[in-house]
Amino acid sequence: MELILALIVGVLFACGVYALLRRSMIRLVIGLVLVSQAANLLIITAAGLTRDEPPIVSGDGGNSLAEQAAMADPVPQALVLTAIVISFGVVAFALVLVRRAFQTLGTDDLDEIPTADVSDA
Repeated sequence: MELILALIVGVLFACGVYALLRRSMIRLVIGLVLVSQAANLLIITAAGLTRDEPPIVSGDGGNSLAEQAAMADPVPQALVLTAIVISFGVVAFALVLVRRAFQTLGTDDLDEIPTADVSDA
């Protein structure tokens, strides 16, 4: 199963980088989404896929070492949850910037956007 997920991560990263290198700003945002999802899947895959017990502390004050060894690690799940929230905010901000740039400039092609000449300053 890890091999399949590793291949999916590779394909997502490749498609995301390809989309990031296109001239359209919309494709840039799509590439950003693909790369962030590939990173999330990479964290989960690198942590190991287990069907162990959830990490819940028993009511008697603690679990034995054998019980703790059979528990799933909650840290990768917490990292991915945080990364999902952050990537949602970044993508929402990027979409607002793309919309505003399109309204102002009338194009989403990065090569057609005029650049400021810094030599005049």
